[in-house]
Order: sequence, then structure tokens, then C-alpha cells
Amino acid sequence: MDARAVLITGEIDNYDGVTVTMEEPMDAEDFTERLRASLSHWRQEGKKGIWIKLPLGLANLVEPAVSEGFRYHHAEPSYLMLVSWISNTPDTIPANASHIVGVGALVLNKSTREVLVVQEKSGYFKDKNVWKLPTGVVNEGEDICAGVAREVEEETGIVADFEEVLSFRQSHKAFLKQKTDLFFLCVLTPRSYEITEQKSEILQAKWMPIKEYVDQPWNQNKEMFKIMANICQKKCDEEYLGFSTVETKTGSGKKSFVYCNADHAKSLNAMSG
Repeated sequence: MDARAVLITGEIDNYDGVTVTMEEPMDAEDFTERLRASLSHWRQEGKKGIWIKLPLGLANLVEPAVSEGFRYHHAEPSYLMLVSWISNTPDTIPANASHIVGVGALVLNKSTREVLVVQEKSGYFKDKNVWKLPTGVVNEGEDICAGVAREVEEETGIVADFEEVLSFRQSHKAFLKQKTDLFFLCVLTPRSYEITEQKSEILQAKWMPIKEYVDQPWNQNKEMFKIMANICQKKCDEEYLGFSTVETKTGSGKKSFVYCNADHAKSLNAMSG
């Protein structure tokens, strides 16, 4: 059989790699034959990293791919990604995504000097009687400024506008002890004030004087929380300036945000507006 007739087609990337997206059902033996021929062809062309994207319906092709030198790279709800480095050069395939992005929201009512706080039904803060800021995780493809506003509305029903990133924290071995966690503390200005708790996760939510929030024993006895609470207090006292957004575009033309000193962001936005 002519090897060229059984080659698997793939998309060439900018790093001399090939990405194969399997879509049609295929017998494992037929797939193995085609994969071997394709790998030989790609080696002759000087290709390096070979990616195979397998949807759930083609799980029968995992074992033959692994037998030909492929390894797991990552999985999503609808597919598994396998990869193999076929060059004699050092393997430079990037690891799977190593970080998760969390957000915390200081929703500040400046006229009453109150902040929006919640008690959670489950997780780390369950049964600890701690009033904490609304928190959550940014979704894939979601900006920090949008994600934190979404989390606030989902948990409390409060519609709020992002103002600044006040600080961020990095910690390791989070989420199944496998990921690095980047947590961004943000300040938001509320547009509404009537609270509607998310009953599935939130036990209670309320507006609390900033001093009462900061002075909670939990915030004073836990170093990291004490630091965060201090920043919140400084922001409430208008003694702290964070990082605001400047909308821009990536090289491919997609909308993006630069976070920089709030005063400078204001002047940049005025210039572009």
C-alpha cells in the first residue's frame, strides 16, 4: 500500500509541529498503520511535536497512540490531547496549564464605609463563623475584571463595577495539590445594594462596617488574611492606589487589558477616548 495514501492529515504550527484532530471513527489497527506511516513522513520533514486530539467517541484510539510513543498532555470535557516529540532535539513541548486564577472582591460602599461579606456553606470556611469577601475562580477566556464582577453577582445578587486590582497572592499546590494559584484582590463599586444569596453555596451575605470586617479575630490571627485586611482598610481610607485597566488589543487583534497604576490608567484611557 502506498504510504502517502494512508497519511493522517494535520495542521502545521509555527514551531514545526503538527496538530491532528481526529473526527471520524477509525479501527484501531487502521489507525496504527496510518499513524506509523505519518510519523515516518513527519520525521523526514523535520517535524517535532505531534499533537493528537481525540474526542470522547474515539477513546479506542488512545491505546494504539500510546503504543506508538504518545503520552497524555491534558484533557477537557469533550476531548483528550496526546502528544509525542519525534525529533532528536531536546523536547520543548510546554507543560499543561499550571495555574488557576482566583479573585476576591472588596465591594465598597464608600458613603457608609461598609463592605459586602459572605459566609460559605462548604469548603475551607465551612462552620468557621468567618465573614469573608466574595471569592471565586475566573473562567477560561474571561478577564479578571469581568470574572470578579460575575462572582459577586452570582453569590450575592449585587451588581458591581470593577475599579482596581489591589494586590495579588501566589501560592502553590492548590487544586488537588497540582496547580499554582494566583489570587487577585479587587475593589468594586456597587450599582445595587439589595442582597440575594446564592443558596447553593452562600449561607449568609450582608453589608458590614469595614472596621468590623478587618477586626475579626480570623483576620488578625492569620498572617495572610491580616495583610489582605490591612490593604482593604487602606483602600477604604483612600490611602491606597491599585491597578486599573487600560483596554488594548493583542497582536492578533483580540481585546485585552493592561493593568497599571490607576492614575496612569486614567490618563491613558483619557488619551485613547
